[in-house]
Amino acid sequence: MTIGDEKFYRARVSQREEFAPDLWMIRIQPGGAFHFAPGQYATLGVEHDGRRTERPYSIVSAPFEDEIEFFFELVPAGALTPRLYQLRPGDELLMRKIPKGKFTLDTESGRKHHLLVSTVTGVAPFVSFVRTLSKDWKEGRFDGSQQLYLLNGASRPWEFGYKEELHRFAAELPWFTYVPTVSRPWDHADWPGEIGRADDVLRKYADRWELDATNTTAYLCGHPDMIANSKAILKRRGFLDRTAIKEEIYWIPSK
Repeated sequence: MTIGDEKFYRARVSQREEFAPDLWMIRIQPGGAFHFAPGQYATLGVEHDGRRTERPYSIVSAPFEDEIEFFFELVPAGALTPRLYQLRPGDELLMRKIPKGKFTLDTESGRKHHLLVSTVTGVAPFVSFVRTLSKDWKEGRFDGSQQLYLLNGASRPWEFGYKEELHRFAAELPWFTYVPTVSRPWDHADWPGEIGRADDVLRKYADRWELDATNTTAYLCGHPDMIANSKAILKRRGFLDRTAIKEEIYWIPSK
């Protein structure tokens, strides 16, 4: 053990599922207590060549689940995802014992509508929101007064790692609406859903769902261009209160 190891669990991969050649999920057994709020992230790491490489990843699972779930996109030249990509059930990785992040559902502002906008792996915290609230609703801890609307953008249909699960939730939960949208439909003539980038269809659905700055908090997660474009659209719609837009940028674009 090296200095600082008391801050880490030596977690173990329990399950892995491939969604596409460069998209996959894993579930891990943390190896100790790990208490988080839906929307927070965990810091994962691997040791190699005497060094430790760490990165934060949003948590997909809900706090009531026994294992912690993550949704990854392979970045071939990335510092960590190529190493995470090699992990299989039974393999070990590091996870910091304390979750972080403030990208949580705001139920205190008085705004009862929540507009969730994501790209690809950016859907992770929103899956955690819905899994958690679904259980709370079914067990009487949530009254359904908060309405969630999820716009889930991807280039191609196979990039929606959680589409089937989210469609099931939307069918059974009166307070949850789900719209996946594909930005490269010309390769997929059989795609039955919405077409365009998430930020391209944002105005359309904000109008349809009657979401405005008086009744809605917006949550933007994923690609930095989507976040920048969506923020500009929302600010033009009057989302000027700094608490009305929350964001989780998955990387900082190079200049």
